Amino acid sequence: MSITPESIKELLNSEDFGERIRGLNQLRQIEPETAFTMVQPMITDKNTRVRYAAVSQLDTLGQANKTVSLEMLRDRLFNDPEPDVQAAAADAIGGLKLVEAFDDLANMYHDSSEWLVQFSIIAALGELGAPRGFELLEEALNSDNNLLQTAAIGSMGELGDTRAIPLLANFADNDDWQIRYRLVQALGKLGGNEAKAIIAKLVEDDSEQVAQEAKNNL
Repeated sequence: MSITPESIKELLNSEDFGERIRGLNQLRQIEPETAFTMVQPMITDKNTRVRYAAVSQLDTLGQANKTVSLEMLRDRLFNDPEPDVQAAAADAIGGLKLVEAFDDLANMYHDSSEWLVQFSIIAALGELGAPRGFELLEEALNSDNNLLQTAAIGSMGELGDTRAIPLLANFADNDDWQIRYRLVQALGKLGGNEAKAIIAKLVEDDSEQVAQEAKNNL
């Protein structure tokens, strides 16, 4: 049976949340503007997994109307009861490069006690590309959560602000090889002699993955 807006609508209206999720996945196969209209009611579905799937779709479908998308994502970021959905909203804000939502992300980072939400916000700041994000990324670098530090290192690389290099240099001897691996990638994006000097040292890293990535970035 061919997939049409009508067949998807039937799935989205199903009482079975699994069918609703299937319908959401099929939205990728129809015209984006139609799909965007159809996804909107699902953003506030009673089922967490459905809301998560719907919000995640906005990363691409939201291109159809960024103003409406921003309104919906702000609502889910602040008002959804589930951290997974809040994190998906932060991801979509980054993916759509909704720079006007920077203050929302910064406020939620400080207000939320959920590491997953904070992680998604820090990761989103790299995609967002807002220079104002530097200070928040610096704050995350000083976190005692390795995952937040890893996300901040990656986002520093994407942001492209060379002020990050001396801050990132402190992680060259970190015990976690995944942090050192992400560090090499970030420094490779930032470029310059100072970054290359740090990468050159990591060519001799004990981790084969880190050493190889360092070679790739020289």
